[in-house]
Amino acid sequence: MHNHDILIRVRYALDIKNNDMVEMFKLGGVNVTKEEVLEMLTKPKEDDYDDYDDDVDFYEYDEEEDSIKCNNKMMESFLNGMIIFKRGKQQPKPGQPESPAPTGKESVNNVLLKKLKIALSLTSEDMIDILKEAGVDITKGELGAILRKEGHRNYKQCGDRYARNFLKGLTLKYRG
Repeated sequence: MHNHDILIRVRYALDIKNNDMVEMFKLGGVNVTKEEVLEMLTKPKEDDYDDYDDDVDFYEYDEEEDSIKCNNKMMESFLNGMIIFKRGKQQPKPGQPESPAPTGKESVNNVLLKKLKIALSLTSEDMIDILKEAGVDITKGELGAILRKEGHRNYKQCGDRYARNFLKGLTLKYRG
């Protein structure tokens, strides 16, 4: 799944307003305008998906196409901003460093599930129920493997099927 698709589906599922999306990006450390958010929410042509370069810093503006490409770092910043927007900024404990900047290295689907779990204050059982509502059965062990940190011996990369169906389940839960 591409980042544009994820942004569109998250926005629809959670009924997020344009101004709130701008605020979430800002809280995540990315300054975008309402117009830029609207451009990100337009689905690019199929040919444009081959041109994605996730190493570009935050976003790239393509003058010919009149669209902004949302890379993995920008997506992770948006999800971090969503956590702050929904739950408030967490104060680091004494001696703990500030949270690290988004790297964009981990699978965007794994990051999506982790960050949405935090932002929406979901338990693993809630996530299993949401996936079940979308028609996907997953065990607690499989979900735990997806939510683990990359590099852990039980880490499992999240496929598009789980991410797509999780967003579908969120839509069914929040929008009826």
